[in-house]
Amino acid sequence: MSATNSAAIRLLLAVACALVALGASADDHVFSVDHLLQIHQVYEAAISPDGETIAYTLNVPRDPYTAEDGPAWRELHVVGPDDREPRGFITGEVSVRSIDFTPDGEHVAFLSKRDGDEETALYAIPLAGGEARRILAHETAVRDYSFSPDGRHVAFLAREPEPEVREKLADKGFKAEIYEEQWRYVRVHVAPLDDHGLAGEASELDLEGSASMLHWSPDGAHLAVALAPTPSVDDGIMKRILHTVKPETGEVVGRIDTEGKLGGLAWSPDGSQIAFLAGQDRHDPANGRLMLAAATGGEPRDLRPDWLGDAEAVAWHDDDTLIYIAHEGLETMLVRQDVGGDPEVVVEPGGPALRSLDVSADGRHAALTADTPKHPREAYRWERWDDQVQRVSSSNPWLEDVELAKQEMIAYEARDGVSIDGLLIHPLGGVPSGGAPCVVMVHGGPEAHYSNGWITRYVTPGQILAARGFAVFYPNYRGSTGRGVDFAMAGQGDYAGAEFNDFVDGVDHLAAQGIVDRDRVGVTGGSYGGFASAWAATALSEHFKASVMFVGVSDQISKFGTTDIPNEMYLVHARSWPWEAWDFYRERSPIYHAEKHRTPLLILHGKNDPRVHPSQSLIMYRYLKTLDQAPVRLVWYPGEGHGNRRAAARLDYAHRLVRWMEHYVTGPGGEMPPVDLEPVVEKVMEKDEE
Repeated sequence: MSATNSAAIRLLLAVACALVALGASADDHVFSVDHLLQIHQVYEAAISPDGETIAYTLNVPRDPYTAEDGPAWRELHVVGPDDREPRGFITGEVSVRSIDFTPDGEHVAFLSKRDGDEETALYAIPLAGGEARRILAHETAVRDYSFSPDGRHVAFLAREPEPEVREKLADKGFKAEIYEEQWRYVRVHVAPLDDHGLAGEASELDLEGSASMLHWSPDGAHLAVALAPTPSVDDGIMKRILHTVKPETGEVVGRIDTEGKLGGLAWSPDGSQIAFLAGQDRHDPANGRLMLAAATGGEPRDLRPDWLGDAEAVAWHDDDTLIYIAHEGLETMLVRQDVGGDPEVVVEPGGPALRSLDVSADGRHAALTADTPKHPREAYRWERWDDQVQRVSSSNPWLEDVELAKQEMIAYEARDGVSIDGLLIHPLGGVPSGGAPCVVMVHGGPEAHYSNGWITRYVTPGQILAARGFAVFYPNYRGSTGRGVDFAMAGQGDYAGAEFNDFVDGVDHLAAQGIVDRDRVGVTGGSYGGFASAWAATALSEHFKASVMFVGVSDQISKFGTTDIPNEMYLVHARSWPWEAWDFYRERSPIYHAEKHRTPLLILHGKNDPRVHPSQSLIMYRYLKTLDQAPVRLVWYPGEGHGNRRAAARLDYAHRLVRWMEHYVTGPGGEMPPVDLEPVVEKVMEKDEE
């Protein structure tokens, strides 16, 4: 290439960058892709035993233009009763997780891998001030922990070390991996704590299976442990069983008979009962049933067997009363319920979308995380007699100066009469005559749902698209959670059937109301939503002008053979094995409908995805590229798995999604946009020159 041509290209690129940048950020008062780099979000919150102090972790994204690429940093912040605002305890380039207070309430404990650590270790930092110190290290990473009520012991989970012989073989180049046979189980360990809170030599409990979830009973007599037959992801999802064991010997004294998915748990104050979340049975795709069982084991009792909702988190209010977060449709609430009585809503729906719950020792105070359509997740406080939760953190004050588009809850009837709900973000400038262009955001799972909170993320950039004139539709199609077991199971055995018709019917509903221009609609989603996006670009191609498929499914037959969750797919999705219904699996695969492809499709996938193998995207690309009936592009993200964790990959994804929709839904269409992202190129070149 000549120097003249090179200079001309660089000039054109600079002009293009300037124009794109102007369109994206000419007004700092509307939400843009770059604002994603500024979003701070509370991840977890814990309350001190006396209910006075709340600790929380805060996700702080890295700036990919100035920092080393990687996932968000996670800081520790604390807000006490006399604090006007939270105090940063551990901040900067740190990674803090699994926070809890020590039983005496004087320290905040957390897991982290800090300077000098070979593996993740357990730390504690005093509330009164001072440096964090390591109180427990192990030869492999500490995965979870629980303090005994008297503070004299700590139980923890850690994976078995690599056998010495295998390490020696690897040093000599013998690195063969025997798939699903070289398991390293997660084991339970118990260590004494001295008068300074430092751990002594730990003992391993002899328990059968791979452990997860670890909770010491309030009376100090037992540990509650979830055990799966193997460390496989599939067994961890579908085959975990709760056990109660003696911490001194590991003797199992109780086994709670459940089948299917298992969620969080909470001991009763007297240690006689365990409340926990689980599936109704092995075919329930969610773990939202509120269960109660004796600590000695046996058959649990569903406290709300016919409830058309799901529990998200549970704790004990007092000896006989539970308190939990309830999801019903698009809204959440805080509920109190006597174990022998009816539920009582104490914080009504209509406020923040509640996400997590931690209750003080006396059950009178709680720390929660929650978000609203106006702000991402923050830390909240609740007091026993309050009918509202009180926000205690404000992590994104700059959002006050950003104009956000209206977010609205909607409901409509599907073509077969089933009621479907969802969220609509209106175009920021209002709906034009003839309706607005629209992007449908299909959630994954499908055992998930949208709540009426903050729903703008790198993979679902609603406010970004709304600022550019789009209506953005988030449907809770059948198969979604939050509406009881029957609704969550309504799509089983019917891949891409009525479930995907639901979001088409939602677009038709919005078009009939004059909100959406039916001829300018795009669709996107990740995982199961990626499957929906692939289906929309082929079998439903006549309905959509553009599609963005992320870590999605293209071939149900090969997907089953390459995933790490085959049993979950069978039990809570397909309800059949491929060899029992070859024709069904083939016909419910997007590639089967490749000849119908007329919708420009952008395919993006992490190259290390174990859930939906990257070959699913390659197959889709190769079929459509060979047919050459509409534009198709495949983007790999090296080092990423089932979703992007690193800052640069997230930013790249958001830019590509928005650009694809603007180009094909509202723009000129035709040839695909450039391979490189103009705003990113401009920033990188600018920083390089600095």
